[in-house]
Amino acid sequence: MSTTPTATLFSRTDDALGTFSVRPLDPFSDAELLHRWVTDPKASFWMMQDASLTDVEREYMRITAHEHHDAFIGLHNGEPAFLMESYDPRELELVGLYDPQPGDVGMHFLVAPTDAPLSGFTRAVITTVMAALFADPATRRVVVEPDVRNKAVHALNEAVGFVPEREITKPEKEALLSFCTRDRFEAATGIFADGEEAAA
Repeated sequence: MSTTPTATLFSRTDDALGTFSVRPLDPFSDAELLHRWVTDPKASFWMMQDASLTDVEREYMRITAHEHHDAFIGLHNGEPAFLMESYDPRELELVGLYDPQPGDVGMHFLVAPTDAPLSGFTRAVITTVMAALFADPATRRVVVEPDVRNKAVHALNEAVGFVPEREITKPEKEALLSFCTRDRFEAATGIFADGEEAAA
């Protein structure tokens, strides 16, 4: 699989909002874009509010070089619109905090700040992120650990099939551990792992 920054790794079409796709993140060429996103006041739960451009570049250099952590830029109709990360929870973030199962994949996502929000956009983004993860046959369950205070993302998670398990204490936050299986995602969204919608 190509890993050039312009390579599309996954794409799906939303009937109301258009095309969503995912490409690899380049920590150098994407650094300024990412810096604007992660330091925006609306991205407070990303915990990079005070990061410098160099901080952001170094963080995503670290992530893209990591054996168990990946980062991607999400596009809406060809324009950068969201950040997606996946990780192996057996190696990062949740080590010792739960009992991992084969096929577990951890996920984070961040929607780019905008002055012209579109109705249903964030839900379309998380749907795309989940469909992209489940497009890998090895992914059996997606694991998330958002801040317990982040009520908006809890609602979004539940809308695409996540079931909260319990609260856990991480070094940086109190988190709500939640899981979504492939079957739950498809039942909640009507979208199969290949990005196609089920027939009505």
